[in-house]
Amino acid sequence: MDAFFASVELLHHPEWRGRPLVVGSGPHERGVVSTCSYEARKFGVRSAMPSRTAYSLCPQAIFVSPNMKLYSEVSERAFEVFGHYTPFVEAVSIDEAFMDITGSVHLHGTAERLGEALRHEVHETCGVTCSVGIAPNRLLAKIGSEMHKPDGMTVMPFDPDAIAAFLAPRPIGVLWGIGQHTEKLLRPYGIATCGDLQRLPETQLATILGSAHAAAALREYAFGRSDDTVHWEPSDEKSVSREHTFDADVTDRRIVRTKLLELVADVGHRFRTSPRWARTARIKLRDSAFNTITRQTPFDAPARDDFSFRAKALELFDRERFGAVRLVGFGVSNIQFTPDAEGPALFADPSDKLREKRERLSEALDGLRDHGLSV
Repeated sequence: MDAFFASVELLHHPEWRGRPLVVGSGPHERGVVSTCSYEARKFGVRSAMPSRTAYSLCPQAIFVSPNMKLYSEVSERAFEVFGHYTPFVEAVSIDEAFMDITGSVHLHGTAERLGEALRHEVHETCGVTCSVGIAPNRLLAKIGSEMHKPDGMTVMPFDPDAIAAFLAPRPIGVLWGIGQHTEKLLRPYGIATCGDLQRLPETQLATILGSAHAAAALREYAFGRSDDTVHWEPSDEKSVSREHTFDADVTDRRIVRTKLLELVADVGHRFRTSPRWARTARIKLRDSAFNTITRQTPFDAPARDDFSFRAKALELFDRERFGAVRLVGFGVSNIQFTPDAEGPALFADPSDKLREKRERLSEALDGLRDHGLSV
């Protein structure tokens, strides 16, 4: 969806329409921009940018704190709409999803008609716009969805030769795994477009990047080739997770850490919508060369509270040494429906009281979030 947080804010504050709007920390606070309106983007404001920098670029902007309850409500309605078109929906974030429409295209005649119907229903139901990319894989669908924002749709080519020709003049920044760091590495070699990557021998690219894996992946992406599929989950979730992709590579660990904690809170809030406990926590990090690491660890006991989620997330995060980060994620899995580690205990465990206290406090914080308060 387009500038989602800002678009939802404008639903409730129509008097702000046409003005630069920044959602995130205050202009004089130590924090970052979550998202911003397209009017603010014209001044160079971007998500993950320090709010003080955003203010220096656009002092006339309106700065508002995120209202996650409001955004979640609109997001849930949007995802309900997605489910009207296919059961195979992969939630990437609160405002982005991939959908496999292979089995439902015939109901609308063409993929383009399905896309138009989807966009119309999202707008009618949620009051916000979304941009759609229709393509043979997730990589190209993502590129297509970005091409005609806001409120646009792009049908990408499906023939391999046509795909390569379509991508050839595009800047390399449209590809997954290419952020500011990788662009700086490639720039001295005159590599600025996907066509330049298509013509570059893979061995030379591996030497430049210092990674054969990254070179192979980027060469495939430059031709629009990707084996990825839509990773959807049935209604009985086996895991709960959230990811965030930064608009630009981030080298400041504090910014990545802050975003990770936001994801932890979001996962915890969603996880506690039903009585369940998780046995495993995991984090995900992707660098500018598209190298992805996933680390996981068991909880000391089945958990559903923010304190346990946060402690394990930071334990995993603090172990890792990394450079520029493109994506960060957090999730919990190995779900069970009782808090007992190995079945009901015969005698009370003193640690149960601490667990129950943390769970009650986490649920109280959920109540504050549900009323739009930042915690």
